[in-house]
Amino acid sequence: MIDQGTIDRIMDAAQIVDVVSQFVTLKRRGINYVGLCPFHTDKTPSFYVSPAKNICKCFACGEGGTAVHFIMKHEQLSYYEALKYLAKKYNIEIQEREFTDEQKQAYNERESLFILNDYARDYFVNTLHNHIEGKSVGLSYFKERGFREDIITKFQLGYSLDQKDAFTQDALKNGYKEDYLVKTGLTIKGDNSSYLVDRFRGRVMFPVHTLSGKVIAFGGRILKKAENTGKYVNSPESEIYHKSNELYGIFFAKQAITKADCCYLVEGYTDVISMHQSGIENVVASSGTALTSGQIRLIHRFTNNVTVIYDGDAAGIKAALRGIDLLLEDGMNIKVILLPAGEDPDSFAKKQNADSLTRFIKENEVDFIRFKTKLLLDEAGNDPIKRAALISDIVNSISIIPDNIIRTVYIKDCSTLLDIDERVLMQEVTKKRLAYLEKNTPNKIESELSAINNDLSQIATRNSKTVVKKTPIDKFELAILYYIVRYGMEILLEGGEENNITGDMPTTVIDWVKFDLQRDGFWFTNPLYKVILEDAIERSVDETFSPSRYFLAHTDAQVSKIAAELVSDRYQLSKVHMKQFGENLKREETPLAEEKHLLKDVPRAVTELKNIYISAQIKEIKDKMEQKQKEGDWDGAIELMQQVKEMEEVKKLLAKELGERIILRW
Repeated sequence: MIDQGTIDRIMDAAQIVDVVSQFVTLKRRGINYVGLCPFHTDKTPSFYVSPAKNICKCFACGEGGTAVHFIMKHEQLSYYEALKYLAKKYNIEIQEREFTDEQKQAYNERESLFILNDYARDYFVNTLHNHIEGKSVGLSYFKERGFREDIITKFQLGYSLDQKDAFTQDALKNGYKEDYLVKTGLTIKGDNSSYLVDRFRGRVMFPVHTLSGKVIAFGGRILKKAENTGKYVNSPESEIYHKSNELYGIFFAKQAITKADCCYLVEGYTDVISMHQSGIENVVASSGTALTSGQIRLIHRFTNNVTVIYDGDAAGIKAALRGIDLLLEDGMNIKVILLPAGEDPDSFAKKQNADSLTRFIKENEVDFIRFKTKLLLDEAGNDPIKRAALISDIVNSISIIPDNIIRTVYIKDCSTLLDIDERVLMQEVTKKRLAYLEKNTPNKIESELSAINNDLSQIATRNSKTVVKKTPIDKFELAILYYIVRYGMEILLEGGEENNITGDMPTTVIDWVKFDLQRDGFWFTNPLYKVILEDAIERSVDETFSPSRYFLAHTDAQVSKIAAELVSDRYQLSKVHMKQFGENLKREETPLAEEKHLLKDVPRAVTELKNIYISAQIKEIKDKMEQKQKEGDWDGAIELMQQVKEMEEVKKLLAKELGERIILRW
């Protein structure tokens, strides 16, 4: 047990910002700090740290608490283990007795596996430096690879004797359970428990550490040729080791990654070690496997920027491309560097110092999307089938990037590299993006549509040569198109006897607009808006028709531009219109609030359009009437005056229906 006085000293010393910043990159926001939550997939910072209160809290997943609670959750430690962790960090002495056999047995399995791995690490390190075989075989190998003594010590490298069960027997003699030896993977148990053998016999050892430095697994490299034996053997999955969530070297790299705001990603253990020895410490390895979401989240805690270092092997690069797409999906900035022919990160780093290696990387790194495009282009050559597949592959990669601006830049660049129309590429990316959102985050479709559609709008603007002259009436026709494009297939009236528009069939927004305008002899005057309205009416017979998606991907750049404006938040009704049409939005704070009031809003918008039509006609007739009076044609003037009177009567009816004049603006 730890006495209360010691606990108080630990709690006083453990400043929450200091503790959390070991694992999470924090940025000041007012009096607090904020960063990506380490306890769930967090792409936008939701993890807040309060120095004043000395607590942390994630406002997305709810995790948080004191520094002790943070360490308990992050490192999966018990309360007392977390206290001891912090005591060690702040050099606070804790008086404890040696564990008795009974106390060792009382530890849960997870803690026992950690203890066993610590013992194994020390055993392999001791064997490397003090056993004759370890020095002559293991240490000689590391020295031949050019590793300095301080680097060997830093990474806790070791050696496992080339004997059947040397380590296993030593561990058993020291009281470690056979069951735990097997569960960590350090020992292999034969069929029917007929024998026990060391998994890593005759290999140099590379311990794998957590962020906090705890040993959770090992990698072992064999030093002699043996048939049907892999060069590297790794610990199997266990209660404490999940390969997909770990990166080799992260414990030694985390501070350097934060400082440089960049992480170098390599393949193997020796690549990491050699780069450290050359002075580059912000480097981790995926240990020869494709990247996983768990590994990416681990990097993302410290930086958004990743540079992947390849040795130039074409097959290896293609295999790694799939994993890098996950980095794009997580919103990270990815660059790629190819080393000179015949070099890998291990060999190349040995020939460089920190300055020359960093300079080479900065001068030769290439943006990933451009790199991938050029790589696949070289492979496709002039084969049209391969080029089509290449375009589809690039579109897939661009579509999963969450940042709209970055997607737009890539689309523009790739349209040049691939010699394909930017609009076509944008439309394909939009389709893939919407499909991706529907599958993975359907609740984000509406929020991302505006950004996606704005790209279409910008491209349309760049490519459009015909400018449609706007009139005051356009504002009101656009108000109708607002509902057509956004909610065209939404149901206003159910089918039945009372439905005098579509009878037994439900009446949609498009049905209502068509009926209401044609009933009173009105129609759109702007030719482009008229095309959109009539196209929507024609396609609305298909129940699966989606106006927003159809018009956003329209082949006419001007049409897609208008659709993008209407779907985005850049199109807004006037304050008066919002007062009349949008009080529901103030009362109901849900994305669907506007849809609930379509039966009121759509007819009102059509009525307002009729009102402006009548006003325009009255003005036009008055102008003619004035001209008749100037010409002395009093009979013609009186006839026109009668027409004005009739129209003003209609206008009074419309005004009564509207309640007050409504002005729309673009």
